[in-house]
Amino acid sequence: MRAKPKKKLKKYTKKDLKVYKDLLIKMKAQLLNQISNVEKDNLRTSQKDASGDLSGYTIHMADVATDSYDREFSLSRASTEQKAVYEIDEALKRIVDGEYGLCMTCGSSIAKNRLKAVPYAKYCIDCQSSEEKKKQ
Repeated sequence: MRAKPKKKLKKYTKKDLKVYKDLLIKMKAQLLNQISNVEKDNLRTSQKDASGDLSGYTIHMADVATDSYDREFSLSRASTEQKAVYEIDEALKRIVDGEYGLCMTCGSSIAKNRLKAVPYAKYCIDCQSSEEKKKQ
């Protein structure tokens, strides 16, 4: 349950919400495409195929380490992108529920500039700063 808004509550128009919804859907499609590419590049190919080595010789340990690091990095990036997809889905749900653009902590309106930069933002700038300080 949200607290009473500290700042004046500003409702977004249907036109604004459509713009944000379209932006969220576009971002989600791009992220899912990137995740799919990571999956194709890293999970569906063997280490030997990925290295392009066609010889019968074993792969050098340094090459194995580099390939492992690259795979780990790509999978970590895909995990981060998957979290962003989840946040986008939650934002789309907030649009449907009529709660989009409202801070989940204080209930005040999230600035349009913030939503343009991070359309799945859940918190106003002040509350986001507080959340980040809690994590430190």
